[in-house]
Amino acid sequence: MSAISVGQAVILGVVEGVTEFLPISSTGHLKITEGLMNIPVNDASVVAFTAVIQVGAIAAVLLYFAKDIARIMGAWGRGLRHREERHSHDYKFAWWVIYATIPVVVVGLAAKPLIDGPLGSLWVVAGSLIVGSGLMWAADQMGRHRRGEDDTTIKDAMLVGSSQILALLFPGFSRSGATMSTGLILGLDRVAATRLSFFLGIPALTGAGVYELKDAVGAGADVAPLVVGTAVSFAVAYASIAWLLKYIARHSFNVFVVYRLAVGALLFALLATGTVHA
Repeated sequence: MSAISVGQAVILGVVEGVTEFLPISSTGHLKITEGLMNIPVNDASVVAFTAVIQVGAIAAVLLYFAKDIARIMGAWGRGLRHREERHSHDYKFAWWVIYATIPVVVVGLAAKPLIDGPLGSLWVVAGSLIVGSGLMWAADQMGRHRRGEDDTTIKDAMLVGSSQILALLFPGFSRSGATMSTGLILGLDRVAATRLSFFLGIPALTGAGVYELKDAVGAGADVAPLVVGTAVSFAVAYASIAWLLKYIARHSFNVFVVYRLAVGALLFALLATGTVHA
């Protein structure tokens, strides 16, 4: 029997779509929501379900940035065929995304037993929400916002891409929060850091979802909740991306920092009182 019903899949799809690209941790919010609905967060089918519905959010990124992705992939294809095309920024950027994905893939495969086990505890989520808030606040203070998207380098891509490991190992830290904060610390402006976070998330999250699909079905997850959760996350994520890019162009991370601190403190209280089980 599946641990998740269609109705629960709708709720989880909404949570995933809203939180995947906001710097507040989608994994953390999914685990909290599952805990409140008495869904076993360490069940194999549940762990896989959360990874699979991320594909819906990634599909939203692919659609939203379709023109940019087509331009970058076109430059990459031309560069592979013609040496003179390899000086373009888009060609180089395509390779940087590939290179920057390697560290998180290696760590993800090596640490999978820990990620699916003890590191998936809600205690870890609560602590990571609070610690990650400190990084975001510091990044906002340190950021000089001097460089735009065309000024990114392979160093930026590798450091921002590698920061995804923090969210991989410590659910609650937030992949988007870690990557955007790293971009700000490196001197990128908020829009450039956010867009870089989106592009670097495409291969990592898509790969994770495809990799977990067989485990989700094999562990007993019904196809219907998977399809519904993924579709809902796609629709909600598309709207979330549009809102975030407009918001972040004019505002700091402060609202997200305060929200994360509040959720982390509340989760600690719920765990300490036994209202929610880790």
